[in-house]
Amino acid sequence: GISPPRMRLLMLAGLAVCCLSAPPTFRVRFDVETTDGPGSFEVEVHPEWSPLGAERFAALVQTGFYDDTRFFRVIPSFMVQFGLSGDPALNAKWRANQIKDDPVVESNKPGYVTFAKTGAPNSRTTQLFINYVDNARLDGMGF
Repeated sequence: GISPPRMRLLMLAGLAVCCLSAPPTFRVRFDVETTDGPGSFEVEVHPEWSPLGAERFAALVQTGFYDDTRFFRVIPSFMVQFGLSGDPALNAKWRANQIKDDPVVESNKPGYVTFAKTGAPNSRTTQLFINYVDNARLDGMGF
């Protein structure tokens, strides 16, 4: 079978390893390997849209959590999801530290990234998804 694409992270402008709080708008580059070869994409983070989510994402990036992770859920015409470490102990550590929901201030537009969560409030941990299409219907569910 074909294995899911693997990712490596490269920290870009403004994300200092020394600081645990999220800076103003910052970018993180993901280098990926797919069956079509290597590629990359950048995530531009706006902390004013989701302060707690931005802070968690920055902390995960700074600790290398997303290094060598895989896209594990791909649903055409919907989204692609990632954010599970290959280390079960590391997953358990972060899963035990859920973050509170931020109010939704931006819609789930194509290319926008949001934290995945369960149906329960305040259940965000490490998993993210990238919207392939306009998923505004998720806005009312807190995504």
